[in-house]
Amino acid sequence: MANSRLPMRKILDVLRLFHDGARSRREIARAVNTSPTTVGEVLRRAELCGLTWPLPAGLSERALEARLYPPTAPSNQSRPEPHWARVQRELRRKGVTLELLWQEYKAEHPDGYRYSGFCALYRQWLGRLSLSLRQTHKAGEKLFVDYAGQTVPVTDPLSGEIRQAAIFVAVLGASNYTYSEATWSQSLPDWIGSHVRTFEHLGGVTAVVVPDNLKSGVTTACFYAPELNPTCRDLASHYGTAILPARPRRPKDKAKVEAGVLLVERWVLARLRHQRFFSLGPTCATCCSAAKPGLGGQLSADRLLSGLIRLRRFQLTSVDAMTTEPWVSVDQVAQHLGVAKDTVYRWREHRGLPAHRVGRLWKFQLSEVDDSVRAGGADEEQSAGGTNTRWN
Repeated sequence: MANSRLPMRKILDVLRLFHDGARSRREIARAVNTSPTTVGEVLRRAELCGLTWPLPAGLSERALEARLYPPTAPSNQSRPEPHWARVQRELRRKGVTLELLWQEYKAEHPDGYRYSGFCALYRQWLGRLSLSLRQTHKAGEKLFVDYAGQTVPVTDPLSGEIRQAAIFVAVLGASNYTYSEATWSQSLPDWIGSHVRTFEHLGGVTAVVVPDNLKSGVTTACFYAPELNPTCRDLASHYGTAILPARPRRPKDKAKVEAGVLLVERWVLARLRHQRFFSLGPTCATCCSAAKPGLGGQLSADRLLSGLIRLRRFQLTSVDAMTTEPWVSVDQVAQHLGVAKDTVYRWREHRGLPAHRVGRLWKFQLSEVDDSVRAGGADEEQSAGGTNTRWN
């Protein structure tokens, strides 16, 4: 049997035949009735121990076995633990393998784990990590929206009643440009109004809006096919955008606005904790101005520079990428051009008709479609049997 331990009599025969005669491992394996792999393992262990033939005088069979097959360390013996985070970082480098890292670990810690144990422990450590997908955001593609957990108290000047105003936060994916405002509640009218004012402030509309599963926006939350509120669907249709809610209990789907909420709570709400507001209008104005540079000279130079970098990045990327022209569906493009939907799909696939994919849907801008058609992006020829598409 391959890799099995031979009796001591056969081990002595292997050593004798290998050192006395010019025989190959296969010939030795046939002579002692075992496999070449087992012969090679015996010779490898003998070479590591420095054993030759004839054996040293006075070396008993028990001592020979102890040198060839030293006892393994007991399971309760502590061994140096590898730095698994460093191992993972090194594996990302080109040409680095787990076996190479184990060899380096073994050279540094001779009493450490064997290769099989090293790999098993690494897989166990890797299984305890939470997997995350790094998102790449294009300018003008996504707008992440959510409400902050904290609220702002607003006092009625006549009755003294205190109402809590909700804080709406919107963050652009590419530039991290953050917009916030205060509303009386998180109800549907305030939810829709905040989106409208956000689009007006940004001066355009992104291709996708990613909200949380708020009841005002999502009627039925679902991991795969959430059902939007009809009013939210009308909002998306009016502005030519798509609303793709984050998956339930998956905050990393909207990590941008989670970080934006933290920024607003630290840079805005924390600075307003000693101020009293008596109406919603000044509250909104103060919330917007508190994040601007120069709030009583309290912003540090680093934070001031960070805010200016966000603003400049927004001006250079998102402003031009967002559009005030609505996005239309393939049905609207087909109706606009007077062709079938299949023709529009063929033009997009073969002729490079400008389009933007949102989930499983394709969104178009009529101005880009018209420019592409005028430039020869669709060449139609009429025939007696119907309309055929000719690709040049």
